[in-house]
Amino acid sequence: MPQFEKKMNLSQYGTTKNVLIFTFAALLACACDSPASTPSTPDAGMTQPPPPFDGNGIANYCDLPGSIQFTDAGVVQVPGVETDKISFLRLPNGFCAHYFGSVSNTRQLRFAPGGELFVASPTTVTTGGGAGGRSAILFLPDDNRDGYADSNNVFLGNLPSTQGILFTNGYFYYQDDTKILRIPYQAGDRMASAMAETVADIQIYHSSLHWPKPLDVADDGTIYVGNGGDQGEACVEPHPFHGGILKLDGSPGGTPVAQGFRNPIAVRCQRGTNLCFAAELAKDYSATQAGREKLMPIHQGDDWGFPCCATKDTPYLPDGSTTSTVANPDCSGVAPEDASFLIGDTPFSFDFEPGNWPAPYTKSAFVPLHGTAGGWLGERVVAIQIDPATGMPMTATDTDGGQSADAMTDFATGWYDGKNDHGRPAAATFSPDGRLFIGNDNNGDIFWIAPLDLAIASNVTSN
Repeated sequence: MPQFEKKMNLSQYGTTKNVLIFTFAALLACACDSPASTPSTPDAGMTQPPPPFDGNGIANYCDLPGSIQFTDAGVVQVPGVETDKISFLRLPNGFCAHYFGSVSNTRQLRFAPGGELFVASPTTVTTGGGAGGRSAILFLPDDNRDGYADSNNVFLGNLPSTQGILFTNGYFYYQDDTKILRIPYQAGDRMASAMAETVADIQIYHSSLHWPKPLDVADDGTIYVGNGGDQGEACVEPHPFHGGILKLDGSPGGTPVAQGFRNPIAVRCQRGTNLCFAAELAKDYSATQAGREKLMPIHQGDDWGFPCCATKDTPYLPDGSTTSTVANPDCSGVAPEDASFLIGDTPFSFDFEPGNWPAPYTKSAFVPLHGTAGGWLGERVVAIQIDPATGMPMTATDTDGGQSADAMTDFATGWYDGKNDHGRPAAATFSPDGRLFIGNDNNGDIFWIAPLDLAIASNVTSN
């Protein structure tokens, strides 16, 4: 059984995060809002795929050439290509890693119903600072099932401000700046088959930096979308809806669900529970004011307190950087979080293990932490245990420097070496066959992780 790794003591960093101030300047009308497709072209930075793969009777993903296995007897490298791209990684014994492909400025990963990995690669400046984006949504198939992407192709182009992508109910939903659009999608489609239609144009508040609009769908069919606020907002009561979660329900701009966010950078729903969650990048430089990043459930009517409150019953302390017209903001109605992170951990994404992995990781939430701005300290992927009875994260925090015995443990480490040369983990998604795919935005590398005994699936499609 894999063992938890001891959490890193990161209390020395928590006061900075990537802050970039950059200024750029109804429903269901079947409008021609974006081109249906652009020709499928490879990413110039894509490594050439290996020769055709014949399988040779290989039964488990971790035995594929190019895998690095972490075993009780030590680290084992299965001969193959591109192992140097993942040689920095450290995983618990009982798992392996394998390089998959590359897309510059990878910001969001999703699997299509036919098994292709879709990647959002924007160019508009936002938190994270990844370079070389494609202004596109790309797809990476692995038709020969050798564990590597066969190619790297544009599905939709001319999308400088894109991050949220979602497959559901026969459609592909995607973000184009303030708009959420959709096109019909069937398994195996590798070119858009129709013009896009606008589902919503979210103008309730627009941040030039926190513009990403992550998407996911609950078991009941509700599609949630995140909308970013801004760092310098004044504490006024009542505070208008800026950063928060909306639902796509037929209204032209979506309907607000929960507010009081600074930057809800990721939205994910846990299958079989009808529960959805958001990852919040909270107020910069607030570690000394009880500030914390959060992983929180999405509930109608919740207020998470920004810009007035750090958490329930805890207002932000005056620090000279926040304008406030409220001397003592009332934080009693702020929703409490179960999982929290140091300011500067920067939880950029997350996904839920679907039930194929061994304990203690079964059904856990896996969260890539982007680390601090500049130094990138804290880069890693953590696992947070989920209460099987409620579907909620168990109590988990590293705001104490990782000293508490709780439900959060370091799972994948090795990025931080003081050289900033391994990229930064920014996106996570589980494939239908049970592999965890991690994308890096600062070098574009995408790799997958699997248990050593995870069998190669013969025919698996996503939901």
